[in-house]
Amino acid sequence: MKRFLILTIMAAIAALGMNAGQFNNEVTYTKRGTTFALVAQKAQSVNLNIYAEGTGGKPVKTVAMRKGEKGVWKAEVKGDLKGRFYTFNVKQDGKMLGETPGLFAKAVGVNGKRGAIIDMAATNPEGWESDRALGYAPTDIIVYESHNRDFSVSRKEARYPGKFLALTEPWAIEHLKSLGVTAIHLLPSFDYASVDEEHLDRPQFNWGYDPLNYNVPEGSYSTNPFKPEVRVKEFKQMVKALHDAGIAVILDVVYNHTMDIHNSNFQRTNPDVFYRKNDKGEYSDGSGCGNETASEHPLMRQYMIESFKYWADEYHLDGFRVDLMGVHDIATMNLIREALPKNVLIYGEGWSAGSCAYPVEKLAMKAYVYQMPGIAAFSDEMRDAIRGPFSDDHQSAFLAAKPGHQESIKAGIVGCIEHPQVDYSKVNYSKKPWAIEPTQMMAYVSCHDDLCLVDRLKASIPGIGTDELIRLDLLAQTAVFTSQGVPFMLSGEEML
Repeated sequence: MKRFLILTIMAAIAALGMNAGQFNNEVTYTKRGTTFALVAQKAQSVNLNIYAEGTGGKPVKTVAMRKGEKGVWKAEVKGDLKGRFYTFNVKQDGKMLGETPGLFAKAVGVNGKRGAIIDMAATNPEGWESDRALGYAPTDIIVYESHNRDFSVSRKEARYPGKFLALTEPWAIEHLKSLGVTAIHLLPSFDYASVDEEHLDRPQFNWGYDPLNYNVPEGSYSTNPFKPEVRVKEFKQMVKALHDAGIAVILDVVYNHTMDIHNSNFQRTNPDVFYRKNDKGEYSDGSGCGNETASEHPLMRQYMIESFKYWADEYHLDGFRVDLMGVHDIATMNLIREALPKNVLIYGEGWSAGSCAYPVEKLAMKAYVYQMPGIAAFSDEMRDAIRGPFSDDHQSAFLAAKPGHQESIKAGIVGCIEHPQVDYSKVNYSKKPWAIEPTQMMAYVSCHDDLCLVDRLKASIPGIGTDELIRLDLLAQTAVFTSQGVPFMLSGEEML
C-alpha cells in the first residue's frame, strides 16, 4: 500500500510538469560554459544577471532566458564563469519580482543575495572520494545536539572558534569521543538570514531557524564568507574529520517556513506556490514564524526531496532532524524516507507551533509516526514526566518526587511502542502507543528549545544543592540512556 501511494504521488509530480532532479540542475558549470535552468512556471519573462562580485556593482551581463518545457526557463552563457555571481529576476503579472539567487543555489556570495558559480569538485577535501556516511543502525546512535558557534567560541584552545573547522580540531574530536556519543546534531547550518556575514566583528547570534538559501552552508561559520567555495569546502572538512573519528553528522533542517514571504526565493520565482493559505486567503502560520510551507504541493514536495538528497549525496550526511515536522504532510515525509538510503537517520518534532491550513490527520504529527516507518519523533511524554511541562519552567515532576508520572516514563523507556507493562491511559499526552519500533522515538530531557536540565531543576526545585542536582541529573539521564529509543543529549549537559 505504501509503495502504491508513493508511485501515485510521483505520478502527480510528473503530471504537474517536473522532471526528477530539475531543481538540483539549476546551475551547471563547465569551463566551456554554464547553463542555467530556473523553475518559474507562471513567469512572463526571466532575466539572468551576471556579476563580477558577490555584492555591489552592476551586472556585467544580462541575458533574457527562454521558456522551455514545463515552466523551466533556460539560458547558456559561453566561457569560463568560475568566480562570477548571478541572480534571476522574474516578471509575473506585469511586475518584476526582484533579484534572487534562485531556488537551489549551491554556492552564494556574502549574505546569500547572489548565487555563485564555482567548481563543486574543487571543494572536495583530500580523501573526500573515500568518505561515506557511517551507516550506523538506529540502535547504535547516541545524539549530541550542538550549535556550531556555541560549541567552540569560548574555548581558549580553539584555532577556529565558532567555525565549522573547530570541529576538526583535536580537542573537539577528543571531547566528543570521550562522551561516547556516536552522532553530532548540528543546529541549522544552511545559509540563514539573521546574521550579517559582512560584519562578523559585531556581536551577533542566532540559532539559524530563519532559512534563506536551503542548499548552501552558512557563511558566518566559515573562515571567509566572501569566498563562496570556502564555506562549502570547510563544511566537508568538518564532516570528514568527524567521520574519521567515528562520529556521524546530523543536520537540523527547517523546510516548514522561510525568514519571510515576500523576499524569499520561493516567492520571487513562483509566487504563492510554496506557501499555504487559510480559508480566508491569508497566509497560514503553523510554524509560529509568520508563514508555513505547503509540502503537499508537488513543487514543494519535489523541492524537499531533492534538497534532502543533495545534502546527503554532496555532503555525506548521516541524518536529518526535521524542524516542526508536524507542519509537513505524511506523504512527503514518506517520499523523503524512500529517496534516502535506509541508514540515513530521520527524526523530527512531531508537532507544529500553531494550526496548519491542512488536515491534521494528514500531517506528520507524533500520533501518526506509525504511518511513517523509518522516521522517528521526539517523546515529550518522557521529557515532561521526568522534569516538568514545557509550558512552565517552574513546575516540576518525577525528579521532584511528584506522583503520577510513572506510566509516562515507562512509555518513554520502552520507546512508545505497545507494551504489556505500560498503561497508556495514564500516559500524559498520548493515550495509545504511536511508534512501531522503539527507534522511532527520541529519548531526551532537554534540548536547545528551553532551559537545560540543570537550570530547569534550579527553577522548579528552589534551594536545590549541587549534590542533589548531580544525583537528579544522573537519574534523568539514566532514564534517557536506558530507553529503547534513540538517546539524545544537549551540548553542555555533560558539564551540568
